[in-house]
Amino acid sequence: MSKKICNFAAKIDFYVRKFMNRRKKNAGSRRGVQKVTLCISTAMVLVLLGLVVFSVLISRNLSEWVKENITVTVMLRDDVSVNNAKLLCRDLYHRPYSKNIDYISSDQALKEQTEAMGSDPSEFLGVNPFPATLEIQMHADYANRDSLKWIAKELRKNPKVADVAYQVDLMDSVNRNLTKVNLLLLVLALLLTFVSFTLINNMVRLSVYSKRFIIHTMKLVGASWGFIRRPFMAQALTIGIIAAFIAIIVLGFSVYGLYYYEPNILTILTWRELVITGVAVLLFGLLITALCSYISVNKFLRMTPGELYRI
Repeated sequence: MSKKICNFAAKIDFYVRKFMNRRKKNAGSRRGVQKVTLCISTAMVLVLLGLVVFSVLISRNLSEWVKENITVTVMLRDDVSVNNAKLLCRDLYHRPYSKNIDYISSDQALKEQTEAMGSDPSEFLGVNPFPATLEIQMHADYANRDSLKWIAKELRKNPKVADVAYQVDLMDSVNRNLTKVNLLLLVLALLLTFVSFTLINNMVRLSVYSKRFIIHTMKLVGASWGFIRRPFMAQALTIGIIAAFIAIIVLGFSVYGLYYYEPNILTILTWRELVITGVAVLLFGLLITALCSYISVNKFLRMTPGELYRI
């Protein structure tokens, strides 16, 4: 009889162990899926943040590129020789506002206009109507209405200069549109930062929620809040690093695709922008996941046993 009881007890113990192992396996599987989901979700949010950072950096370079391609045309007097024009070019190169200067002789201007219009204006006018000119490209800091006003005034004082022309309306339009674009990107960056923090915070909170009773048990045995937080913070930082690297890889392929379809993007895109974007994504990933984990764990640490059962 006792032997039957022992065998029966052994069978019960076997099935209980089997059931508990299955529960542990299922729980571990659920935690694994939860971590993978959290990594992917965080990576998707970081991709959006990385795109905003990348767009802001590119818009700044694009702003400088547009401003530096606005040309100030300096028309020289008819009696200015080629040597004197080149001396004037050399003098203007040393001015702080000059980025690049091209000298266009009157003969070269006539040739270009003849090709553009399909006829030679000097044939029916009897003279070459185009003066020699200097095409000055400005540094971006000087490409605005106030700076160009005093620059043009200074150039007109030179006895070799007949007149100075630049497109004021185009300049104002470019500056106005770039200001609007930068403001829009700033608002979008703030909005996405708030949304990303909210989403990641909710996902981290769900991850910590499943372990709220473990947190309470550790409190009962006298563990300090810092000791309880440590493994959650370490897990959050690990997820942040993995998610950041996933986001950086996705952004890298996106930039490569952009370069493949538009190679001229390299005129406004450098390695500096790529490195800054990658570092920003990594820092965002670490900061947001760590902060969300800290807030979520502290929330459950402050709860009483009754509150833990009610949520």
